Amino acid sequence: MSLTVRPATIADIDIILHFIRELAIYEKAEHEVLATPEKIEKSMFSEHSGVYGLICELEGAAIGFSIYFFNYSTWLAKPGLYLEDLYVSPDYRGKGAGIFLLKHLARIAVERGCGRFEWSCLDWNTPSREFYESLGAEPQHEWIGYRMSGETLVNFAEGSKTNV
Repeated sequence: MSLTVRPATIADIDIILHFIRELAIYEKAEHEVLATPEKIEKSMFSEHSGVYGLICELEGAAIGFSIYFFNYSTWLAKPGLYLEDLYVSPDYRGKGAGIFLLKHLARIAVERGCGRFEWSCLDWNTPSREFYESLGAEPQHEWIGYRMSGETLVNFAEGSKTNV
């Protein structure tokens, strides 16, 4: 069995979208996917996108992917690598592809001088949480994630939701 990981290219847009949809189905949120080939091209493959992808292959066939970007820790005064998504198709789970992708990302983080390698996991996703913790990753219970999106984000940006 020969696993490889390579940087995603513009030629991978369709497989990236395929994995995004598979992940959304797994997370019971397929209706929330707004990604299109055009949006992926613009957001991931424009000159200064800051978003990176990896494709995991088994014997040359794409079986999974990850999407990541770099953030910054003011306390560490170092960049961090944030894993947005990691997904391996169900037929290929248990063959080491998830660990292979995570180790590849960890090496990128170390090479780039990152002080942290972080990601989020849905609270109900016990298999993934147990997998991450078995690797030594620690859940961050003291932090609560917040999000603005869609109309809420636009309204806030335009000032219609501020009391300031």
